[in-house]
Amino acid sequence: MNALTRTDRDPAVPSEEKCLRLMGEMGMMAHIVNHSRQVCRVALFLAGELREKSVPLNTDLVRAAALLHDITKTRSFRTGENHARTGAELLTSLGYPEVGGIVGQHVRLESYFDGSLPGEAEIVNYADKRVLHERITSLGERMDYILTRYGKTPEDTLRIRDIWAKTMALEKRLFRHLPFPPDQMTARMNDFLPSLTPRDAAEALP
Repeated sequence: MNALTRTDRDPAVPSEEKCLRLMGEMGMMAHIVNHSRQVCRVALFLAGELREKSVPLNTDLVRAAALLHDITKTRSFRTGENHARTGAELLTSLGYPEVGGIVGQHVRLESYFDGSLPGEAEIVNYADKRVLHERITSLGERMDYILTRYGKTPEDTLRIRDIWAKTMALEKRLFRHLPFPPDQMTARMNDFLPSLTPRDAAEALP
């Protein structure tokens, strides 16, 4: 059996331990692991706060999708593949279609504001936009970085700005339910799980 093959005993949503094992088997670079863990931290914080406001969210699904959102990104540096699409395909092939469906939307949502309440895909998508490398940041700073790194052509720049306009609207949609504004999120997260260090990430992998 292939090392990445799902067994019948695995649940539809992989545990945190299983996610870390998959990340190790895929040879993810340490800094991408650290980024993914920080995205997971943001996503779980937001999911928890939203659940307190009666927004129904599956936190196990949020956790797994956030941890695995960049599962094929290390490989994409060599292949040039679309890591959102191939990450979704990989996880679906392993028997985790719900997780794969969210991973496939972490760069751009399939549909924005579908429903009266935010869902898991929106949480993971937004959380990824708030983490620059391993540091929680504002949408503005993250957009500046994305434009500098990926806005190589006028078409790329237009595409990125379109995504970011939608992400700004997504931020308003999420924080409409929360008792604090986006710029207070980091301070409120100080006591929510420890920040992951590069050494922590290396030790977490098999």
